[in-house]
Amino acid sequence: MDRDLVVRARAGDRDAFSQLATASVGRLNAVARLIVRDEGRAEDAVQDALVDAWLDLRGLRDPDRFDAWLNRLLVHACRDVARRASRRVRLEIPLEPTHELVSPDVQHSNAISDEIERGFRRLTIEQRSVIVLVYYLDLPLTEVAAMLGVPLGTIKSRLNRSLTALRASLEADARI
Repeated sequence: MDRDLVVRARAGDRDAFSQLATASVGRLNAVARLIVRDEGRAEDAVQDALVDAWLDLRGLRDPDRFDAWLNRLLVHACRDVARRASRRVRLEIPLEPTHELVSPDVQHSNAISDEIERGFRRLTIEQRSVIVLVYYLDLPLTEVAAMLGVPLGTIKSRLNRSLTALRASLEADARI
């Protein structure tokens, strides 16, 4: 992140903000997909976060904290998108598996990925958010706490509860 671009964007330079958004959009999309677990909703969340960033950019006090601030906006946008989606009726249509020849190692790897995906989907948006911020973005707990505006102890307990819920979900699937 270029501090000069942030300063120029804060002053109203649309081109500077466009460069910041372009540099961040790939990472933001990846994070949002992990949190909301749906590509369309992830794109909506990223778009909402970038719009909020443009509208609120003058309120950013420290240009060096732009990435952390943008991550916080994204987490809030993911929560909002998930909340809106939960109000809609969901219809899942099971697809028939294809009978392609796949090596056993790939099948095993896919089975593990599917198992983790099912477990991750059972977590709440808050639980997924903290896991993504800590393990995917590799952010320190103190930074996650500051980003979400909660005490460090709260982040630690949320992370612990999130991992416990994920483990319980995976263990429940294993018993079936």
